[in-house]
Amino acid sequence: MAVLVGRRSLLQAFRVQVADRDSACRLAATSSCTRHYLFSRTVFPASRLSGQGVGIRHYSSDSKDDLRVRYLDGEDDGIVVVGINRPKAKNAISKNLVKMMFEAVEDIKKNNKVRSVILCSLVPGIFCAGADLKERAKMHQSEVGPFVSKARALITELGNLPVPTIAAIDGAALGGGLEMALACDIRVASNTAKMGLVETKLAIIPGAGGTQRLPRVIGVSLAKELIFAARVVDGTEACRLGLVSNSVEQNKSGDAAYLQALQLAREINPQGPIAIRMAKLAINQGIEVDLSTGLAIEEACYAQVIPTKDRLEGLAAFKEKRRPHFKGE
Repeated sequence: MAVLVGRRSLLQAFRVQVADRDSACRLAATSSCTRHYLFSRTVFPASRLSGQGVGIRHYSSDSKDDLRVRYLDGEDDGIVVVGINRPKAKNAISKNLVKMMFEAVEDIKKNNKVRSVILCSLVPGIFCAGADLKERAKMHQSEVGPFVSKARALITELGNLPVPTIAAIDGAALGGGLEMALACDIRVASNTAKMGLVETKLAIIPGAGGTQRLPRVIGVSLAKELIFAARVVDGTEACRLGLVSNSVEQNKSGDAAYLQALQLAREINPQGPIAIRMAKLAINQGIEVDLSTGLAIEEACYAQVIPTKDRLEGLAAFKEKRRPHFKGE
């Protein structure tokens, strides 16, 4: 009886959570966003314009080019590309970048038309070098803790996005850069990319989730080995360890991982969006609990897809031997 009551409570909690999310999505769709954007003629490298249409958004700030967010359209409608662009600082994580990424994540979270997100770099040979140590050196000791907490909160929010997130690692992803990638659902890397949690070289530890997410991805023993030794691995070795799901040979334009991530996003795009969100929720929540509770979570998530129009569309398309057209309803 206690187990039954517990499962009923869990089911109710999930219904409330999904209802709240749906309400937020409807609100976002029917109201105008109050955040201001600056639109620029600056464009991504040609290969990063692979979508049917591109809208480049520069967030209004003193360093508006640090982050560029594109909402693709046409056949790629629903794919969002978040590009880090701090070439002089090797994409290091600064106060401004954290602020801009928070804004981008909030916008994505409120937009129920988003199907997947690609996190990449616009700087050749680098994904993210970690914390901006030049900026860090100018901080008072009392500022360091709050900044790290905010960066940790950002990476947590990135991990909590309800849609699939893909990190395209075409260059070095070190320290906080790798921690950002670890918060994504899927990681793809070029064979020449370099990855590592190297904080112990600076007599500190990973502070934005690395000590928790890396063991969950590659296992406790291997994670300890990499963190203790501050070891850096290339894309091929990272794939062998399970740190990335796919390693591809780098191309002349230096964006092989991005192109692979875009292809993966295109595979995800046609699938039922509510089903994808519920599958992500079930996996993320279920992996943290025992099997019995995990199965109850799966049941609760499955219950959310039964009354959807998309489920009926999927059945009709199967019967009529045609491609389904899901609307996220």
